Amino acid sequence: MPSTHLRQTVVKNARHIVIKVGTNALTDERGRLDIAFLRDLARQVAGLVRRGIGVSLVSSGAVGAGMAELDLSDRPRTLPLLQATAAVGQGQLMRHFHDAFSAHGVKIAQILITRGDFEDRARYLNIRNTITALQGYAAVPIINENDTVAVDELAPGVKGKFGDNDIIAALVTNMLRADLLILLSVVDGVLKGGVVQDIITDAADGSRLVTGTKSRLGSGGMGTKLTAAQMVAASGEVAIVANARAPDVLPRLIAGEKLGTVIVPRQGKLDSRRRWIAHAARADGRIHVDAGAARALCEGGKSLLASGIVAVSGRFAKGATVAIVGPDGQEIARGLSNYGAEEIETIKGLKSGQIAKALGDKPYDEVVHRNNMTLTC
Repeated sequence: MPSTHLRQTVVKNARHIVIKVGTNALTDERGRLDIAFLRDLARQVAGLVRRGIGVSLVSSGAVGAGMAELDLSDRPRTLPLLQATAAVGQGQLMRHFHDAFSAHGVKIAQILITRGDFEDRARYLNIRNTITALQGYAAVPIINENDTVAVDELAPGVKGKFGDNDIIAALVTNMLRADLLILLSVVDGVLKGGVVQDIITDAADGSRLVTGTKSRLGSGGMGTKLTAAQMVAASGEVAIVANARAPDVLPRLIAGEKLGTVIVPRQGKLDSRRRWIAHAARADGRIHVDAGAARALCEGGKSLLASGIVAVSGRFAKGATVAIVGPDGQEIARGLSNYGAEEIETIKGLKSGQIAKALGDKPYDEVVHRNNMTLTC
């Protein structure tokens, strides 16, 4: 699908946008908040709001703002100091955003979230309802991970990598079923051989173009941006990586101008429930299946039956989110399990008619029903 077609049909007509801006875009060469840039960003976003576009802004910068307030020359290296710096900086960051948006008559709201807020279905829906209500007031929610209680963004890997605000932006995009995710960076887009790529048809393939290096103040890099873009594209929405410092980058993008790198979405959009299963809910265990079951799921869109299961790992109860893994060890689907891990261990490899004898009853024919499953193969 040509970039021009996506820009003119999807990007230009987007009515709900999630914008992520990173630490390095928000700060100057000394690591201090660049107030002039922040004000210009607010001006651009306010212009979109006046056009009736719902905007959710996912913003990094709390640690950078805290470094400036505490007069630190380098990013702290220990978690307590990182969290303390973020706590100091978050208030400063919001104060500057408030002043910048007030100049254009736009209200803002702060939403601090953790990984658990996405994993818990009720809290997930509450966040979505809050953002929707805010946009009914033409207010801009400014979203960040709650760094004072969560460590996943500050020190990825300590609790299992959440990623950074790029991933949060993708989760928010899928949560809201927004039309477009714009990832603002400090480069012009995804580069290959020093040349900006106009379009990437597969963000997973695009990840091979990046080196994985991270910026001095930020916690991510182009790799996490492409991971975020893949999450959105896999749900059927468009993502763009662009340079935050390009003049009037947001109105120019929404006008359909050729800026940054467009990531092509899959055909067909996932519904809200399947997006949550695929990307927000953390898998509590893994169900390993044989080649026949993998084909039935990936090619036939079938439910997972006990007969195709060869092994189960992890401890989980009925209703838990599980990853379904093919013979090659690659995840092919995620879904909500109708049985707990111990029950699956008992019935694996059995035909549906044998389940009642093995367990004493048979509440379900399917271990994971296709209506509660999202394919990732």
